Amino acid sequence: MNTTAQKAETFRALHAAPGSFVIANAWDAGSAKLLRGLGFPALATSSGAQAGVLGRVDGAVTRDEALTHAKAIVDAVDLPVSADLEKCFADRPEEAARTIVMAAQTGLAGASIEDATGDPAKPLYEAAFAAERVAAAVAAARSIGFPFVLTARTESFLRGNPDLADVIRRLQAFEAAGADVLMAPGLPDLDAMRAVCGAVTKPVNFMAGIRGKSFTVKDLTDAGVKRISLATSLFRAAMTSVMAAAAEVRDRGTFTYLDDTMPTPEWNRFMQG
Repeated sequence: MNTTAQKAETFRALHAAPGSFVIANAWDAGSAKLLRGLGFPALATSSGAQAGVLGRVDGAVTRDEALTHAKAIVDAVDLPVSADLEKCFADRPEEAARTIVMAAQTGLAGASIEDATGDPAKPLYEAAFAAERVAAAVAAARSIGFPFVLTARTESFLRGNPDLADVIRRLQAFEAAGADVLMAPGLPDLDAMRAVCGAVTKPVNFMAGIRGKSFTVKDLTDAGVKRISLATSLFRAAMTSVMAAAAEVRDRGTFTYLDDTMPTPEWNRFMQG
């Protein structure tokens, strides 16, 4: 098994290699093993998917629950795993930094910190304070002793601030604060994506998963994207299939969904690999 440091080095190297790569978001140990078996080079957690597993909505998971969830995925596969840690479960920079240290202690190779407050009345931190939080998280990441990859993301387009110029200023401030990867979920088109990638020098993560705003790997790579994550989309795809199969049984009394279902021996090969 690779050590956490080796996984972090592998993860960092993926960001330095030519082209782009897809980091697939798992929601439990079984999905992590499946995605590993399909050849993805790194995995991530999804705050929305982990909440769904617990029967909650996104944002209703505690720090301890999120780190326990992440550790189950880390322990399931010999791949780098990065965690979606929302706002790092804290407002104060020093507490956000403590979350990053705890994340590294679980074996994660990276994690994210975002500028969404969780308060509907004021959904985003002020830009300067958001950058201060990123700087604290960066300092914590650098103290860990291995090349932990810190992603800083602005939630502007998802939280009522669709101002591309402000998004770029925030990402530039996060870059200046030392973030390794930058992210702005919800960008409306490839022109916006190109503008973001052209305005910063650090790798940019694109979040696929919004209908009509997910484009293709080739288009995103051509726009300058380095890393493509899948957010809750795989989890939602799986649950959509479950819903359709269960509705067929309930409404029609038939089981035709079995015709396209993975046989148990095939599933077991993924789990044993």
